[in-house]
Amino acid sequence: MKITRRNLLQTGFWGSAAIASTVLRSEGFIADADRDKLQVTQSIESQTARQNKDYIDAHVHVWTPDIKRYQLGRGYRKEEMHPPSFTPKELLAHAKPCGIARIVLIQMSFYRFDNLYMLDTIRKYPGVFSGVAVINQNSNPEMEMRRLARLGVRGFRIYPGNQGVNGWLDGSAMAKMWECGAKEKLSICHLVNPDALPSIDRMCRKFPETPVVIDHFARIGADGIIRDQDVQELCRLAVHKRIAVKLSAFYALGQKQSPYLDLIPMIRRLLDAFGPERLMWATDCPFQVQKGHTYRDSIDLVLERLDFLSKYDRKWLLQKTAEQIFFS
Repeated sequence: MKITRRNLLQTGFWGSAAIASTVLRSEGFIADADRDKLQVTQSIESQTARQNKDYIDAHVHVWTPDIKRYQLGRGYRKEEMHPPSFTPKELLAHAKPCGIARIVLIQMSFYRFDNLYMLDTIRKYPGVFSGVAVINQNSNPEMEMRRLARLGVRGFRIYPGNQGVNGWLDGSAMAKMWECGAKEKLSICHLVNPDALPSIDRMCRKFPETPVVIDHFARIGADGIIRDQDVQELCRLAVHKRIAVKLSAFYALGQKQSPYLDLIPMIRRLLDAFGPERLMWATDCPFQVQKGHTYRDSIDLVLERLDFLSKYDRKWLLQKTAEQIFFS
């Protein structure tokens, strides 16, 4: 039977507004009135989803103004903490109304290698938080990785710093981290710019069983320009089956304005390359809730704006990918 607009809009044929929108568009008929109906339906679906789903925010930082108990790392001053406080309670006030049940904490740079505040948060909220730690890579990294894994850490953040992107992954200490990641199923999480992607590719070829996570689209578009070459470079990494990418930090990329529609083509290309099972949504709070941006701005891009996503896709982006990597 030929699919018609009447079949879809006036019967119970469709499974979701996203599916209907895709089919209608492919058939070449989607009038303004029909588009409005679809948008209303999608909005109702997203509101219901927020109430009923077990969403995971895969990237958040927390810290406390109590610098006596949780001391800042060398070189950091209290005046550099913006906002001055972002505790788990403050975080959950943003996250819970949006249907977030679990959160992955990323060690904040203020604390350098002292992961105590993150670990205490994981312990005080059983089942709610997982963690990505930062460690001294040159001091028995395997031992520290295994110790922290017993305390709820499932990943370890690395970044080039002042080492340069060509040789930053070289050396025996880094090799030990990647080897331990493969053995213990602990992710090596990369905070990088696009120019570091070739070195990650080389490392993945050496350690194909090591779980790898790329934060914030590899910061493509941080300077305001989303370059096709950079997106291609990131998509090429999909040949490595253990790599996942965070769709996150919308406030900081491209036009840097809600509703972040300029990021949609890049997200679509990543979905085609990696599949939903290797993509995960995240906010990068508290930075997502500053300067006029909101928590809901971030999740609504996935819930309401990506009309090419199926319910299956959204389930993976908003829950299952992060669940498998950080909560298993």
